[in-house]
Amino acid sequence: MTITRGDQPGGEPTEGAGSPGGRGRRRAASPAGPTHGNGPASVRDRGFAAMLMSGLVALVLGIAVGTLPVPYVVESPGPTFNTLATDGGSPVISVSGHESFPADGRLDLTTVYVDGGPNGPVSVLGAFSAWLDPNKAVYPEELIYPTEVTSEESEQESAAAMASSQENAVAAALNELRIQFEQQLQAAGFSDGSPSAGKLEEDDVFLSINGKDVTSLPVIQEELAAGAGAEATLVVERDGSPVTVAVTPVKNDAGNYVLGVLLKYRYTFPVSVTISLERVGGPSAGLMFALGIVDTITPGSLTGGKHIAGTGTISPEGKVGSIGGIGQKMIGAKASGATMFLAPAGNCDEAAGQIPAGLQVVRVETLKDARQAVEAAASGTGMENLPSCASN
Repeated sequence: MTITRGDQPGGEPTEGAGSPGGRGRRRAASPAGPTHGNGPASVRDRGFAAMLMSGLVALVLGIAVGTLPVPYVVESPGPTFNTLATDGGSPVISVSGHESFPADGRLDLTTVYVDGGPNGPVSVLGAFSAWLDPNKAVYPEELIYPTEVTSEESEQESAAAMASSQENAVAAALNELRIQFEQQLQAAGFSDGSPSAGKLEEDDVFLSINGKDVTSLPVIQEELAAGAGAEATLVVERDGSPVTVAVTPVKNDAGNYVLGVLLKYRYTFPVSVTISLERVGGPSAGLMFALGIVDTITPGSLTGGKHIAGTGTISPEGKVGSIGGIGQKMIGAKASGATMFLAPAGNCDEAAGQIPAGLQVVRVETLKDARQAVEAAASGTGMENLPSCASN
């Protein structure tokens, strides 16, 4: 909206010396008392009223335009949650079936507030003000959410991702501590044009591929890569019985051979881990959950009383994955008092130019990397040798 600012519009010219109708005569003075709408004062009043009405119309139009929704998403720093503390009166992490130990310090998971998309529209003014705010980020809606996703669908997806993240965090922590457990891969759905559709079914449990026991996702990935597109023989458990199927994999957009199956893990853990955290969804808390579990079931304090924050998805094998909103999460971590931030290696390029002053951002690829960084912070030694996103 452009507002032109300038002089008020002038009234009619006053007749006087040199004016066409004046002939050098003076205008007679107006008689005292009210005017009848034909004099200069009346003209000025009408001009002022017109100007006032124009301004009000412009103001109303400006407000109307400013509240129009735009297809953008705004990300802002959200709160942090200490995985070693309590939330709503309950421990964030509690363990039964294994000895647990009190922990001090902080291992904060970080969050992001998201406006726009299924969370409600962002206005023109909201998007513009966010562009001017260095603590916020603005993205086209289609980069964050699939088209036509509803609020309910978004919440369900976020809750499912959180549940999966928590299970993967338990698996990663137990793997890191070399505590044995059982895990199986299960079909959860199929991608568009999947070569497995009609051959495999949802809830099939993978037992073997080309004669090799399927103990984790990398076993399938490595066997498909070695076959270079050759037909793969799969044995799955279906309704309690083994079923053999043959599937010819296809290449995905990344150039990897895939079965076109959406997979989920099914675990049997020797310990029971409960994670209680409300109002938080998505998969990006996995790394910090895993660290919190490691600290809870090992003697002593992993942090040494230090305040450490971080983010990242986690796989059962302990691999740390990239997340969204890295800039806003670092800002939130710094605001909460953290001195070290654990960032996924895949986010380092994005993080490098946004690191808040006084926050050490450590690049991590695995849970082991993250654990070593926390231990270095606890001891105060070797911190200068930790891989940094600032120098990535």
